[in-house]
Amino acid sequence: MMKRILRLFTELSSRKWVSRITGNFASSKLSRRLIPTFARTYGIRIDEAEKPLEQYETLNAFFTRKLKPGVRPLASSEQALLSPVDAVITGIGPIEDGQIFNVKGQDYTLDELLNQSPHRQKYKHGYYYVLYLSPTDYHRIHAPVGGKTVETEHVAGRVYPVNDFGLRHMPRVLSRNERLITYLRHTVGEVAVVKVGALNVSSIRYVDDVTLPQYERGQELAYFEFGSTVVLLTETGTYTPRDDLKLGDSVRVGEALGELHTKPERAATVRK
Repeated sequence: MMKRILRLFTELSSRKWVSRITGNFASSKLSRRLIPTFARTYGIRIDEAEKPLEQYETLNAFFTRKLKPGVRPLASSEQALLSPVDAVITGIGPIEDGQIFNVKGQDYTLDELLNQSPHRQKYKHGYYYVLYLSPTDYHRIHAPVGGKTVETEHVAGRVYPVNDFGLRHMPRVLSRNERLITYLRHTVGEVAVVKVGALNVSSIRYVDDVTLPQYERGQELAYFEFGSTVVLLTETGTYTPRDDLKLGDSVRVGEALGELHTKPERAATVRK
């Protein structure tokens, strides 16, 4: 019964106007006095922040803070797929014929996640990560590869929570919520960075509200205003994941998730 009540409440509060009200307050000068309490409550590493706590004028400015240079070093291998965010892995595994299985007990299709984009065919047997950002985490999103921006898409939708409750008990949250999708072409293939909005996220923004034609590996790509999730997809046959990462593990920006490589058929052609 309690789960039904919580689910009904979440359904009713998943409207954009609710998040807009929250976002407006977080961007107001009134929210500034909450910053120290917020930082203590969530155990945020304020020593990593670009500026001292008192220099942030709003809660949103603190939440979307940059970090000091060098705090998140990039993996040394140029072929590494980098974690685009500080997050907990809530979904991980191979994509099987366009299906993503068992993300907190629910399955998804690339058709719905990528909004029927023609790009979905490239990922039918690729690999996926679902990366959840809690309020504790640094909330800027970085390019997981260096490469060209092939396309971006904004998909309108709801703002259900993407925490454990939302993913388990709300139907198909990742494909019903608002999404901002970036497709990046790197040296041996393509990756999709799917930024999923959530309850109390007033917006997902590209840095300076601009999409660049080209990104360097680790370069700032976008940011969330409040916690949310990134779904990272790799093109079929172009990626080998690390074998020590599993559900529930934490990753940080710039950390190697695995290695990008040439598709097997291409490699075989080269050897001939």
